[in-house]
Amino acid sequence: MKQSKHIYQAVMSWSRLIIMAAISVTVMQNTAFASGAKLPNVSANNSTNATDGTVVTTKIPEKTSGSGSGNTGTGSAPPLSDKYSFLDPGHEVPATLLSRAINYYETHLNVIANKRVIGVIDFKQHNSKERFYIIDLNTGHVDKYLVAHGKNSDPDYDGNATIFSNTSGSEASSVGFYLTAETYEGNHGYSLKLDGLSNTNSNARSRSIVMHPADYVAPGSKIGRSWGCPAVEPRYSVQIIDQLKGGALLYASNVY
Repeated sequence: MKQSKHIYQAVMSWSRLIIMAAISVTVMQNTAFASGAKLPNVSANNSTNATDGTVVTTKIPEKTSGSGSGNTGTGSAPPLSDKYSFLDPGHEVPATLLSRAINYYETHLNVIANKRVIGVIDFKQHNSKERFYIIDLNTGHVDKYLVAHGKNSDPDYDGNATIFSNTSGSEASSVGFYLTAETYEGNHGYSLKLDGLSNTNSNARSRSIVMHPADYVAPGSKIGRSWGCPAVEPRYSVQIIDQLKGGALLYASNVY
């Protein structure tokens, strides 16, 4: 009888140990589930703000040496995904700007109605350069055009834009992401309205920042300045506007 009692106590002790171990494992599993069941969302906390106010997913240091011709000095940009590797076969567009534009395009497809082309303006280049790029998203082909910057973006009128503003009356260009909108006939003729998507160009519509033709945009050592609008050559303006109208993405930046 005594021996049976000892056996019973031993069995009960082992049972308690097994139950406690099972409870410990369950608690650990529940704790892990509660803290890591979902992968963290990639948010602004995991991004960095470029100095032009736009959000990019990879920190890209600003380069100070780029002369502003095509893809020169932009090798720090992350490569485009295989899906977009066919774009810009001649490497005309500064790689960092193209990468940012494509990244924004991919993550905002729901608001981009015109998915045929993307426009990129490189305000770091001198205004005598063809620094306005239109990238065909079906063929990868790139067209280049002259584009003006604002009068007060270039107060010395040396052809280089160094000041940017989102303020009404500033007569300066704004950088950031735009969505093209409706066309209209204005003082300059056939023109295209723009809506700013970044905190650096959110006042584009109220400032009447539009794409329009201008006689002062012509090949030469330096072109004229606008009041903040990305004005283009009259001989190409209809072609440019018809490609971009109706909700295409346009990205303007002065930062590689």
